[in-house]
Amino acid sequence: MIYEIRTYGDPVLRDKNKNVEEIDDDIREILDGMVETMRDISGIGLAAPQVGINLRMFVVEAEEGVVKKVINPEFLEYSKHCVDHEEGCLSVPGIHKKVKRPESLKVRYLNENSESVEEELDELWARAFQHENDHLEGILFVDKIAPVAKRLVSKKLLSMKKETLKKLGK
Repeated sequence: MIYEIRTYGDPVLRDKNKNVEEIDDDIREILDGMVETMRDISGIGLAAPQVGINLRMFVVEAEEGVVKKVINPEFLEYSKHCVDHEEGCLSVPGIHKKVKRPESLKVRYLNENSESVEEELDELWARAFQHENDHLEGILFVDKIAPVAKRLVSKKLLSMKKETLKKLGK
């Protein structure tokens, strides 16, 4: 199932998201649809709120053929060393800006089989996990860009927000 991606300005992207209480076939089906959607539009990650589902889960494929289905993530440790890398987002199309994030981290989450997974991540995996987890907190990458960069894209963001709200009938 291919989901419609919610875009900047859609209130669902700013909502708080609930923990998944039970991992059942419905949850696994949603995750499979999220992977299909992410691959269909050549993304490397997709969070449930981006498809209008306010649950704490996301999918990431930061390495071809290796998909992680992440449910109720917890971030246990962050490296002190932060790096700037350009990011984009399926929910904020056409905008790419540098974001400073910890270079590595340690996470714990449930996978689609209700198994607890604890792992250390670095490079693109760490960046993607942080980006997708921000979605679960109602945070978008444009909230984290430098003030000068934010001013440079402010008109585009305002236009995107107006278009989204018009599409939603608000």
